[in-house]
Amino acid sequence: MDKTSRVNIMEQGAPAYAEYPYPPTHSLHPASPLGYSQGSHQQDYPPGYPSQEYPAPRYTPQNYSLQGEPANEPYQTFTGAPSASLDDAPPQYQNEFANETAHNFSEKVIRRAFIRKVYLTLTVQLLITIGLICMFLYWKTLNVWARKTYWFTYALFPALFVLIIILSCCGGFRRKTPWNFMLLFLFTIIEGLLLGAVSVVYGADAVMWAVGATIFVSVGLTLFSLQTKWDFTTGSGILFVALLVLMAFGILCAIIRSFWLHIVYASLGTLLFSIYLVIDTQLMLGGKHRYSLSPEEYIFAALNLYLDIMNLFLFILQIIGLSR
Repeated sequence: MDKTSRVNIMEQGAPAYAEYPYPPTHSLHPASPLGYSQGSHQQDYPPGYPSQEYPAPRYTPQNYSLQGEPANEPYQTFTGAPSASLDDAPPQYQNEFANETAHNFSEKVIRRAFIRKVYLTLTVQLLITIGLICMFLYWKTLNVWARKTYWFTYALFPALFVLIIILSCCGGFRRKTPWNFMLLFLFTIIEGLLLGAVSVVYGADAVMWAVGATIFVSVGLTLFSLQTKWDFTTGSGILFVALLVLMAFGILCAIIRSFWLHIVYASLGTLLFSIYLVIDTQLMLGGKHRYSLSPEEYIFAALNLYLDIMNLFLFILQIIGLSR
């Protein structure tokens, strides 16, 4: 500022010492978020002071509000409640470790109840089957009738296969009470009659030895399935192929009547269904095994274990009968 400008300011009345040479701050405007008027950027300066006007912004104003949320309003009166853009409450804190522990505990409880139900159903099936076999063995009239009517055994096969297909493939009947128990009870009766008619041919002594051997093998394989770290459920496809080979080998044994051929066939059948018993037990146990049955499939699990034990009994009975 030159000397002439200073003289003009002094003549017009300079402000006192230590007084700010600018006009006082404007009053706050309620319509502006910063408290200033939005109509103009120009301020009134003292006379003789060169007035300045800020240029208009060269960028396009943008809306920085989130998509789907209302635009930011310039002024809102505080009411003590959250704004409309914050109506969604923050997520509640969850203890993931506690939730996972509770889930695992609940799953273990359900699985244990499922196992108890399967073994209870299987026990009833085995008791019914043993009772029917003993009836054929020790009831003289029925024993003689079963020896004379050989067609009775072959007549049971179609009904047995139909029930197996229904219980295995029809999930509506297998999971719906009381149809599932009725079909399983009917299947157990027919299987017991079939095994009783077959047992008559071998005699009571051979059957009792076979029953004891079957119980010993079944209990041992079940304990092995509970303790082993090997997962046998991944090899079910290979065992299915082995089962088809065993069936073809059985047809060959029916054509060629050889003692050693029948022994080999019965031994392979015992080994195959022993592995099947381990697989079906692990499918029922679940846990760390790759494949497992749903807790709703207790009828299907009991059917699998029952068929494995009955096939074991038949092959062991065949081995004992051939050795005698």
